[in-house]
Formats: sequence, structure tokens, C-alpha cells
Amino acid sequence: MFEYLNGLITTVTPSYIVVDVKGVGYKVQVANPYRYEENQEAQVYVEQIVRDNEQSLYGFYDLNEKNIFLHLISVSGIGPKSALAILAGQDLQGLIHAIENDDVKYLTKFPKIGKKTAQQIILDLSGKFTAEGQMTLGETPVVFSSGNKELEDGLAALESLGYSTREIGKIKTQLEKENLKSADEYLRAGLKMLSK
Repeated sequence: MFEYLNGLITTVTPSYIVVDVKGVGYKVQVANPYRYEENQEAQVYVEQIVRDNEQSLYGFYDLNEKNIFLHLISVSGIGPKSALAILAGQDLQGLIHAIENDDVKYLTKFPKIGKKTAQQIILDLSGKFTAEGQMTLGETPVVFSSGNKELEDGLAALESLGYSTREIGKIKTQLEKENLKSADEYLRAGLKMLSK
């Protein structure tokens, strides 16, 4: 229902933040509330989860974090709070490495994640991530934050044109070295590299 909230962070607690959007305060549970500061304007990506007796908003620092959360809660035995606990470590590359390399020990360090659940995470999510640091959820490609939105958008456009994440991963490093100003320029440069 909601994709993100743009507003003023009015409250930061150990388990949630409150985002004021034009006079309405949204209580949003987040992995690490202290990434936000009170009286800071912020965009918080959110996912609304409705259960029998409650409705909750879960918040994320960026779209990539949200998509990993959605993957995690798709695993049997992982609820929203466990997924937030996993994201709180903010070591997304370590998480992906553990999933792709069957590292049960790494995954069991998170609260309420036993050996059986860790094995289920590996079984369900292995192969959803690539060595180039990309993941795909449905049709939405996401590149782990390079800090360059234009580059990320350019890579997403390449995938929507039918290039595989493996092909895109091969040119990603080259594109990062380019000093381009728009997603369109990254897309054009990427197309040239891929057509060689």
C-alpha cells in the first residue's frame, strides 16, 4: 500500500521512529532507529504488514534494504522482527556471502535464528543474489548502494532491456569509473560496452 514516507522524524526510540507527514505521525519499526535523528527530514521506505490483530509499518533506509527484508520474510520461520534483527547488523554483503556459501554459523548469530531456520534461509534465498552485489525481486533490480543513484538507475534500465545481472555485473566496475552525470548517460555507456 505505501512505498515510502517523506517527512520529519519527530521521535527516535530503541525500536521505532515516528515520521510526521503533514501533521500525521506514522510509527515505523526500523532495524536501526539511530540511523535517524530527531527533527531530521527523511525519506523512509516502508512495508505495511497486516496480521489478525495488528497493522504495523516497517521502515527501511533504502529500497535495497526493503527488498532484502521482503526476501527474508518470505522464508518459513522468519517474521518481520527477525528480519529487522538481521538487517540491524548492516552487513548486507556478509549476509549475502553467508547465504551463497552455506554459512549456517554466520546466520545463527542473529537472535531467534537456529540451525534449522538458517538452513531454510540458505535453501530459499541461495541464488537470489549475485557475486556482483545485485539482487532481483520480481522485476525490480537493485544494486547494493554504490552511492550513485544515476548509475543504479542506468543499470536497472539495462536489466529492463533484457540484459542478465551477470552481463551487467561485468561492466558495472567499468561504469563506476566513468564520471557521468545522468542515468541516461550510464545507460548509453553500458549499451556500448555490452555491444562490444
